Amino acid sequence: MRSDGELLRAVTADGDRRAFEELYRRYAPWLTARMRTRCADAALVDDVVQETFLAVWRGTARWREDAAGADAAGWLWRIASRRLVDALRGAGARGRLRQALARLRHRDEVSAEERVLAGVEHGDLAGALVRLSPELRAVLQATVVDGLTTREAAVLLGIPPGTVKTRALRARRQLREALA
Repeated sequence: MRSDGELLRAVTADGDRRAFEELYRRYAPWLTARMRTRCADAALVDDVVQETFLAVWRGTARWREDAAGADAAGWLWRIASRRLVDALRGAGARGRLRQALARLRHRDEVSAEERVLAGVEHGDLAGALVRLSPELRAVLQATVVDGLTTREAAVLLGIPPGTVKTRALRARRQLREALA
């Protein structure tokens, strides 16, 4: 079994397809699992992992053993994490968020998150959440349950970021009053 450094030298210097395939088999599952802890969008993570290995194969990501400290995993992680950030900033992520929102608006079944929110049994939180308007609940779900930033929630919900902030403030105020 060849070392990571040997594989990377073979891929980058010689375009060795077998070395590339071995490197991919060795690191793609690990990189995918690690990226999914950073991003819940499995399709986006899969794209980022593929783009990462494509950059290695094409040579656009340069392996320098002296600079990388012979750590292939760290080198691949840095490439993938930068590509993930670029993808999340790009129009592709906004388009995927809009598609996800459209699917959510047109489905009949209740999501797992909505069931959790409805079933929370701490004080009268469940009742207070049910009494919120759907617009306020949607903002809380996007920002609190899903952990989206204000901008991401705005894209997902199709409303301006200022409206997200206002609705979040109103929802928190109504929850405080209901639970007081």
